[in-house]
Amino acid sequence: MSASDSPLTAPDASPAFDGPRGAIIQVAYTTADIARAMQAYGEALRLAPWFVRGPFQPAKALYRGRPTALSVTLAIAFSGSLWVELIEQHDDGPSVFRDIADRRGHGFHHWGVATDRFEAEAARYAQRGYELAFYDVLPVGSRIAYFDTTRDLPGMVELIEMNEAQERRYARLRAEALAWEGGDPVRRMP
Repeated sequence: MSASDSPLTAPDASPAFDGPRGAIIQVAYTTADIARAMQAYGEALRLAPWFVRGPFQPAKALYRGRPTALSVTLAIAFSGSLWVELIEQHDDGPSVFRDIADRRGHGFHHWGVATDRFEAEAARYAQRGYELAFYDVLPVGSRIAYFDTTRDLPGMVELIEMNEAQERRYARLRAEALAWEGGDPVRRMP
């Protein structure tokens, strides 16, 4: 199979996951009950299928510069190219998620922004005085960084490094979501 025949790239070799760099590709919310939230968001917003990962402990997580062992479950569903993420934290430890939920309750938490210039974008947020609140390396090897932008915005900003493996993963999930015909509305994240 040549690169042009790959189901993960369009004929012009652009990634099949069409989240533009520098744009918001994700809107995330915390919840106390992820199963209930998937049902409510699904019914009200017609979001499904949900791809669920967890409970798990992020492997290389740093919370405000220190190692953390929080336990979370994530669920994502697509609305076109935008993915909606739900997050349930299972422990009571301090975390980037508790920072906002403790302040104002569960609900909107952050926007996810795609980047293939991770260091430059992280430096840009740091230069604006935004603290790096959370950092991790995902199973596909891409990095994520949450910057605490709540001084100026109603939530945080997550930089999501879009390496080749990340592109493939989200292209696959989005393709499954687009092909969804109503069965199996909650499934494990591959």
